[in-house]
Amino acid sequence: MTGIRQFNVSKRDLATVEVTEVPLPSHDALPEDALLVKIDRFAFTANNITYAMLGDALKYWQLFPAPEGFGNVPVWGFGEVIASKHPQIETGERLFGYFPMATHLVIEAADVSKRGLRDGAAQRQGVAPVYNAYARVSDDPAFTGRNGDYQALLRALFMLSFLVDDFLAEAEFFGARQVILSSASSKTAFGLAHLLHTKRQPIRVVGLTSHDNADFVASLGCYHEVVPYDRVDSLPAEQPTAFVDMAGNADLRARLHRHFKDNLVYSGRIGMTHQDTTETDGLPGVKPSWFFAPDQIRKRAKEWGPGGIDTRFGAAWADFLPMLETSLAIVEGHGLADVERVYRATLAGKASPREGHLLSLFER
Repeated sequence: MTGIRQFNVSKRDLATVEVTEVPLPSHDALPEDALLVKIDRFAFTANNITYAMLGDALKYWQLFPAPEGFGNVPVWGFGEVIASKHPQIETGERLFGYFPMATHLVIEAADVSKRGLRDGAAQRQGVAPVYNAYARVSDDPAFTGRNGDYQALLRALFMLSFLVDDFLAEAEFFGARQVILSSASSKTAFGLAHLLHTKRQPIRVVGLTSHDNADFVASLGCYHEVVPYDRVDSLPAEQPTAFVDMAGNADLRARLHRHFKDNLVYSGRIGMTHQDTTETDGLPGVKPSWFFAPDQIRKRAKEWGPGGIDTRFGAAWADFLPMLETSLAIVEGHGLADVERVYRATLAGKASPREGHLLSLFER
């Protein structure tokens, strides 16, 4: 391959895809302090569909430029520096962070330290700092082999789970005695369920899912009850309840509000894997609200001080890993056909929750 290949999707119709290729820049053509990074491995989950659906609203589309009318879905993954104009970074270094669905990325390295750097490119400013940060992981065993796969697949998702758990606990669950999670088979949902189940007893954890995924969700062992979507009306409505919406299904949200009425004391919107985004005004119970992870990060960084979040998250992650080893199969894909197949299956909600996909646009 002599160019940079990029997998783009239409902003108006996420099912429409386009592959573009531009020449690889030479070392001399790179901006000052820039790196040319080969993206050799990235994860793709339902969370990436949320990035696409909120591409304009939360500025995800501006991170990695694409042709007019198209966007590039951000992914978490690994890259190797194959050309460097920064004096502190050598070729061959491995980076972990936020990449485009592409074969390469030019990073304008800034704030370089022993542990990491950020991309100072103009189009990447004005977003949460976590989306511009890259960890230098060449010698870090936590980012090699299967551990690295788990990091790419779930580190960002589990950080979201960790932050939602912390937010709910700090608010004393708004008086709720149980927490209901939609898309209970999703990786963010079962990460949150694991935290609630192990740390927040006697809070009861209920998972909503499809009939097809019910056995998998039950096998995780972190839900007290698993309920198919068509049976949500069977849940006792007298219990003060918090709802964490991972799916963004307006019809499901309305059904839960009308079922629990004033006993629905929290209705938080986390993800949007479901493409029916119709809003329903005047719902009973508490008004639905968005949970924005960077706000909780800023709050806790100030309160817990330097390293406070990392220390607490690291302990939670170490406790979560054994669950992944028994419940998640890593599936690798190589080349455009594999990438498009996984993208379309995830977009259609047909990806197996038992699988974690690690992809590359390079052919095997």
